[in-house]
Amino acid sequence: MAFHEAQLQAIHHRQGPMMVLAGPGSGKTTVITHRVKYLVEQCNVEPGSILVITFTKAAAQEMRQRFEKLTEGRRLPVSFGTFHAVFFAILKRAYRYDASNIAREEQRTQIIRELVDKLQMDVEDEAEFTAQILSEISLVKGEMMNLDYYYSKNCSEELFKKLYQGYEKAMVDKGLLDFDDMLVLCYELFTQRKDILAAWQNKYQYILIDEFQDINRVQYEIVRMLAAPRNNLFIVGDDDQSIYRFRGAKPEIMLGFEKDYPQAKRTLLGINYRSTSNIVDYTGRLIRHNKTRFEKEIRAARGAGRPVTTSGFADAQTETKMIVKEIQDYVQMGYQLSDIAVLYRTNLEPRLLMERLMEYNIPFQMRDALPNIYEHWITQDLLTYIRMASDPLAEKHQAKRADVLRIINRPKRYISREALDGQIISWDSVKSWYRAKDWMVERIEDLEYDLKILKKLAPVAAVNYIRKAIGYDEYLKDYAEYRRMKPEELFDLADQIQESASGYKTMEAWLLHMEEYGEQLKQQAQNRGERDLDCVALMTMHSSKGLEFPVVYIMDANERVTPHHKAVLEADLEEERRMFYVAMTRAKDRLHVYYTKERYGKPQERSRFIDEYLYPDGAPPGEFRPGPQQNGVMRNYVTVQ
Repeated sequence: MAFHEAQLQAIHHRQGPMMVLAGPGSGKTTVITHRVKYLVEQCNVEPGSILVITFTKAAAQEMRQRFEKLTEGRRLPVSFGTFHAVFFAILKRAYRYDASNIAREEQRTQIIRELVDKLQMDVEDEAEFTAQILSEISLVKGEMMNLDYYYSKNCSEELFKKLYQGYEKAMVDKGLLDFDDMLVLCYELFTQRKDILAAWQNKYQYILIDEFQDINRVQYEIVRMLAAPRNNLFIVGDDDQSIYRFRGAKPEIMLGFEKDYPQAKRTLLGINYRSTSNIVDYTGRLIRHNKTRFEKEIRAARGAGRPVTTSGFADAQTETKMIVKEIQDYVQMGYQLSDIAVLYRTNLEPRLLMERLMEYNIPFQMRDALPNIYEHWITQDLLTYIRMASDPLAEKHQAKRADVLRIINRPKRYISREALDGQIISWDSVKSWYRAKDWMVERIEDLEYDLKILKKLAPVAAVNYIRKAIGYDEYLKDYAEYRRMKPEELFDLADQIQESASGYKTMEAWLLHMEEYGEQLKQQAQNRGERDLDCVALMTMHSSKGLEFPVVYIMDANERVTPHHKAVLEADLEEERRMFYVAMTRAKDRLHVYYTKERYGKPQERSRFIDEYLYPDGAPPGEFRPGPQQNGVMRNYVTVQ
């Protein structure tokens, strides 16, 4: 196999620290496995003293298989493993832990849920809240933060501290460890027991780390201790693909490597073997707008290929119709469905596309677990209002207790539970309970009137009436403030529900659609692990990392979507740009970037990232050639000048 000069420099590196900057599609796995082979066969390094660390089990297995192929199937005792597998092996020896000590995800979730109940927190989106709190706990541990100075994104500092401390106590009481505990305990073990550290330093004399840009603070500190005093630390990664800031990964750790190791050698794997030069040039234009990065020139090994297509659409319906039509065209041209991927910023976006693919019987596979929007508590609130309006009990001025409890104070009407007696609630008896308070009686009468109106409305009009006339949006605003969220997050979800309702004339038809959609999601969950299915791949930008496809679509490239509306600080915007860069660099042959001009009846701006790769110098749109406008689509074929 022929290697270029930078690859040979990395493969033949012998002693001391080295940083390999590996651009997209530059063959980094090949370099790592060939370096291990070189150390064993040419430098007579004992295979058992080599440790290769990856971030996923799949990557570790692939690395091992490729290495074994290189060494003609010989089972040499080189260690390949994830950070967690390696550090847990160390803890097993020191503390006699076994697999039963590793907390399952459902155990961790249950601990937080019990604490939420104990603290009497009023949380609607319990599953989402629990996942976010666990993520924050992980971040605090991984960044080795002082809890007193941590500002929670999901609840007050006082409540977060109680959740954190309660979680830690429950884990200790149950004798359980989570993945972050493995790192923290390993760090403490090496800090306090120099004899144990020395034994592991002697065992692993050569350490190679893949995807180094994803490392967090505690992982890095442990690796530094483990590599000392020889410092044969060989790190491979791309600071431009660091997209896990929410887990503590920061490009700053990689950028600071040469300060920590002034003697470190550096090389750049700057040839992209994956993508055409059109794609490589555009992605380079985009990422150069980031300031916190290593400057690097990436060249394509392949020819120009087809132009990158940037298209604006009148609305999301037109956008998804075009994606489906073009997928059909690609299949007619001889592409497999599995050659095509559609990427998006968050897993709230693909619902409309999924519905369109289902309509045209185009099989697809989702890499992420997609939450069912119709099971969301906001949907359930809206459906409860509509159900109460059409319930025969409404004619008798009555309603089911469960329905009433769900919506009676959404928005706030300040109706007490004590006023709601029995399984069937009589509005007359509630008014009687409040007979001394005219304003409360008036609120009940207003609700009865609203339910009468709702009964006559089509689904989309009913949703709009609940939100605007009844005041449900005000409730969402109050709840967002309590949960430290931007109200737009909840409004976007309500907008999606309203958009879905607009496609159906009757409640029966809309409910039938919800059922079919739910079945499709269950089917997707069953198929998620299967390989070799001829399906279009749908996934978030995060999930696309490490993958490649001949044809890639990036949908909804709009401001507030990408970059996400939560990205406010410069560091957040740079992370968003890296995510867009990762998405673009998944494409081998064809790249389509699509945006909409309107969503939920509101005008939309296209993402600033589009202008950054189209006009790298902020130049006026001289090189931008508008094509013909058809069916609400303004298509722009952009070629590299």
